[in-house]
Amino acid sequence: MFHWLEQRPFFFAVMVFIFVAFAGIIEAIPDFAKQSRPTVGTKPYSVLELAGRHVYIKDSCNACHSQLIRPFKAETDRYGMYSLSGEYAYDRPFLWGSKRTGPDLMRVGNYRTTDWHENHMWDPKAVVPGSIMPAYRHHFTNIADLETAYAEAVTIKKVFNTPYDQEGMPTLGTWEEAKANMLAEAQEIASGMKNENVKQAVANGEIPEIVALIAYLNSLK
Repeated sequence: MFHWLEQRPFFFAVMVFIFVAFAGIIEAIPDFAKQSRPTVGTKPYSVLELAGRHVYIKDSCNACHSQLIRPFKAETDRYGMYSLSGEYAYDRPFLWGSKRTGPDLMRVGNYRTTDWHENHMWDPKAVVPGSIMPAYRHHFTNIADLETAYAEAVTIKKVFNTPYDQEGMPTLGTWEEAKANMLAEAQEIASGMKNENVKQAVANGEIPEIVALIAYLNSLK
């Protein structure tokens, strides 16, 4: 058979292509499967973080900020470790972005604080001179949509088998349990803020969008 193939260059090339392609698939597919699994330490978003993510999407933050650090020195020097596919295992949808009017936010939780985000969202130019980002003061008065965030968490738990309520993972539980957890998380964030109206709202059992958004941004590490 090999002698026959050696005399027919076209068929020989086809067979080589088939064998190389098959070998490539055998090598590549397991690695792709491995890379798509959650990276060690990656957790689903808490319900409050999901609510903040909804605010982030609603106000089109992803139109100006990417969440994808490429494996280039200029990127890693500025933003930190390049992004790994497994870090997006629980992102639906992905917020990689395609434009950077502002900086990448993939690891913003490693170098920005609650206090910084509060001041920046209230008056960007006062924090970053020359910034063209608009102020988002409505986040300080608008109340986050917690029920929709909880409904999403319940849905992705059932449909995608997202590991809520497992050891080391965020707790979901009933709506009442989730609401109690959100308030506890919000109180911790509000304690690091200066805005008294936000603090009072949380004390009254309501969570302004700014608190949920900061919870989400703080989770990006």
